[in-house]
Amino acid sequence: MEALDFKDIQPVRDMTSLLELARLIAQVGGPKKVAVAAAEEAHVIEAVNEARIEGLVHPILFGNPERIRRLASELGIRTQNLEIQHAKNPAEAAELATQAVSRGEADILMKGMVQSSDFLRAALNRDWGLRTGRLLSHVLIYEAKGYDRLFFMSDGAMNINPDLKAKIQIVENAVTLAHLLGINPPKVALLAAVEVVNPEMDTAVEDAIIAKMADRGQIKGAIIDGPLALDNAVSEEAARIKGIKSPVAGRADILIVDNIDVGNVFYKSLIYFARVRGAGLIMGARAPMVLTSRADPEEVKFLSLATAVIAAERMGYVLEEAGSV
Repeated sequence: MEALDFKDIQPVRDMTSLLELARLIAQVGGPKKVAVAAAEEAHVIEAVNEARIEGLVHPILFGNPERIRRLASELGIRTQNLEIQHAKNPAEAAELATQAVSRGEADILMKGMVQSSDFLRAALNRDWGLRTGRLLSHVLIYEAKGYDRLFFMSDGAMNINPDLKAKIQIVENAVTLAHLLGINPPKVALLAAVEVVNPEMDTAVEDAIIAKMADRGQIKGAIIDGPLALDNAVSEEAARIKGIKSPVAGRADILIVDNIDVGNVFYKSLIYFARVRGAGLIMGARAPMVLTSRADPEEVKFLSLATAVIAAERMGYVLEEAGSV
């Protein structure tokens, strides 16, 4: 089969089309190899096995082989279909999985039953890690009923209380992921409690600075505005009632929150109360990184893997395209 021409790919607007694109990529180029750090967790094994059955990935599971095989057997998964590599403990599993990606033996790095600090320490190792010099940030992708598009939210998992410089990179990482899914240019809403610049509110002031930087061309590839409250970022009716005139108001694709507390509650409210279909990736590294909560449902992990398949395939294409602008 000929390689995909991504210029013909339509923007991904929902999880169904996201899965269709991931399947098309795997059909044309074969499954992506995913290195799973400390795979001794039921939801992780279920997700990678489902993605394997779909033909999306070839999983390489690092961890305790006996525990992995026992869990797989309990789930009714044939262990002969799984490539398992021994690691003495979760920290070593993270190191071995990261090294596999760094050497080009795998395309995607996924976190299993390992502490996030150990996982990220391996991923950022100076000698064999996946660092690029950019900030790492988490981007949630989700679909919501009544909307004609996917939403992106960042950062609810990585950066605790980012300063202005970090927020700019969080915006850029989210914009990159939107580009990978064919959404170009995405509309970015910088969220605050109000939609006016209040000098006493640091969030509103920083949002206004980032929006002006985008106006001046210092942040490229997106239409950015802020501060905006959540209602007038996603509801054209709310924006109209409040008299907000902005190309982003009511039509935002990307929602940027101020800190990890806001983002984490936002994320878990969507998953547990609204029951949305969601996925998440760590952006800013040399390869896609799947880092989900240990309590996340299997579907979140599976959809995150599907997103990573697209990102792994498209990263070089989008960077090459951006360089020609």
